[in-house]
This record gives sequence, structure tokens and C-alpha cells, in this order.
Amino acid sequence: MKSLQLILSNPRYFAPAWSFATLNILFGTWATYIPLIKEDIGLDKASLGFAIFFLSLGNFTIFPVASRLINKIGVGKSVWYGLILICLSSVLPFIAVNYFTLIAALYCYGAANGFLDISMNTLVTEIEKEDRQNFMSAAHGFFSLGGVIAGIGSFLIVLLDNRVLHICGTVALLLIASALLRKNYMHIISPPIEKEAFKIKNFKPLFLLGIISFVIMGSEGAIIDWSGIYLQEINLAPEKFIGLGFLAFSIMMTLGRFLADGISAKIGPVKIIILGTLLAIGGYFLVLSGILWVTILGFALIGLGFSAIIPELFRIGGKVEGVASSQGIAFIAGTGVSGFLLGPVVLGFLAESFSLRISFMLLLVCSVIVLAASFILKRKRGV
Repeated sequence: MKSLQLILSNPRYFAPAWSFATLNILFGTWATYIPLIKEDIGLDKASLGFAIFFLSLGNFTIFPVASRLINKIGVGKSVWYGLILICLSSVLPFIAVNYFTLIAALYCYGAANGFLDISMNTLVTEIEKEDRQNFMSAAHGFFSLGGVIAGIGSFLIVLLDNRVLHICGTVALLLIASALLRKNYMHIISPPIEKEAFKIKNFKPLFLLGIISFVIMGSEGAIIDWSGIYLQEINLAPEKFIGLGFLAFSIMMTLGRFLADGISAKIGPVKIIILGTLLAIGGYFLVLSGILWVTILGFALIGLGFSAIIPELFRIGGKVEGVASSQGIAFIAGTGVSGFLLGPVVLGFLAESFSLRISFMLLLVCSVIVLAASFILKRKRGV
């Protein structure tokens, strides 16, 4: 919990951590409204999956240029500009009037999401290097905390009965908070490194990490996008409970990330990945039970299992010798979003052709693949 205390006691660390929370408050608010937007526009599961593909596509297409933009603008300024873009674009899916406007809205939102994602992870990496303090996992804990806040906000669905009012009020509050905090990081830039011009050999250490990122981020995105519909259709949950799977997932992911920096220092990052994957596998078995509260518990266990994996990958990816922090993080994020790009689409078509239960069985298989890759990583690193 040392890293959490560091964040809460010093605005230099709190400001970038709050950017993580902002990103997921907005994304989580979108996720909780997915079932209702699906019904209002009249989409089947396959069509919804294809629409979500464009959110991921927008996210993915920004990665080839994000590193250069961040290095040119400055990482601190990039975070602020990314926050403005994500706040404005997050409103677009809520005002979509048909399938095509929803696709366009999700593409723009995804591009803003990807730019802010790389910017804020690069910012934390640079502060960690400069101050010799580890708080990457705790910063990702604030991302999960944003999901918790969004999950609690799902109870406003019935109270407000107006999704545009909900998202606009959220955006206004987050923009004000971000404007007040930006002075703590606007001046930070990534120091130049000796350019070895994108040599493949420099990226070899990242390839196995990229495979793990591909599967975990794909699975995480699938849970965010489909957990509400899963509870609604498989568990026949009442409308007021459809956000509880995402809420449980986010709460446990938040807790795990706040604890992970200290645990990582003791047992090492690879063992955390192995332990987390085993927890997630157990969680998927609970989700597949078909019993509402057992399923919600399963989502919680998956959240705890996934909690520390991506922060550790970003930390490692941002410190590879001969590779700029933004490039290493963009590589990890790019492979992850490739999974995020395919995951919701595959799950949507599987759900339409078979059932959502089959889709979540596929996610269980994906976790087994991560476990195998983790043991390979353990052998390569000799730990």
C-alpha cells in the first residue's frame, strides 16, 4: 500500500493517477449503458460486436503515431490534450441515433482512448524513472477505481432515466478536476535517447509480453463490454443488477492493483502474472455456473486475477534498453488492443451463433494460454 500512500500524499503522483480514473469512469459509464443502447438502436449481438470493433479500431489506429506525437508535444501536455479529447468524444455514443452514427462515434472515442492510454502510461513511467518510485500498479488501481465509480453510477440509470444527462454531467465534473490537476504534470517531457532506429532486436524482449497483453486486454475488454448482457441473458438478472458484474470486477481489480506494487517487489512480476492467471481461471468457472451471485463472485475473482498483469507489462515495456518509453508502451498497448480489437467481435458472433456461455468458455481457454505463456516467460527470465 506504500504506492497508494505516495499517490494520496503528493499531487505530483495523484494528478497522473487521476487521469487513469478519468479514463475508466467514462469507459465504465459507456459499458453500463451498452444493454440499453443495444435495445434502443435495435442491435443483435453480432451487430453490437461489430460496432464495438470500431471502438477498438479507433484505439488501434492511433498507436502507430501516438509515440511520435507524445515525443513532439511533450508527455505532460499529451495527457492534458488526451483528457480533453476523451471527455468530448465520450458523449458521442450516447447521442448516436442509428447504427452508422454509433459506429462513427465509437471510432472517434476509441482513438481518443488510445492516445490518452499511451500518454498517461508514458507519463507514469517517466516519473518512476526520474523519482525512483514505483507507482504504476497503483496508478492502474485508480483506473479500476474509475470503474468502481462508474459501476456505482449505474444506479443513476433508473434515477435519471436520461443517458445524455448522465454522461454530460460526468464529463463536466471530470474536465473541471483535470483542469485543476494539470499543472502537476504539464511540464514533463520524455528525455531523448540514442536512436537505434526501431531495430527488431531491441523489441525481442517485448514479444512474449505482447502475447500476454493481447490475451489479457482482449479478455478484460470483453468482460467490460459483455458482462452486463451476460447477467441479463444468462442469469436473467433484473435491470438494476446488470451493472453488478462490472462493478465486482472493478472493485477487486482496484484492490489488487493497490496491493500489487509491494507484492511485486517481494515475489517478482512473473510470479504475479502466474498467480493472477490461476485466480482468473477459477473465476471463469464461477461465471459459467449460471447462478447470479456466484457469477458476480466469479467476475470479482477474475478482476483480482487480472489486476496486476497489465501494469507489470507496461512497467517492463517502458524500461527496455534502447527503446523510448512511449515506443515500448505503445508496443505493449498495441498488441493488447489487437486482442481488444478481435475479442468483442469474436464473442459477439459466437454469442449470436451459439450462446454467450460459449463465448465465456473461450475466455477461459484464453486464460489457460496466458498461463502457458507465463511459464515460458518464467523460464526465459530464470525466475
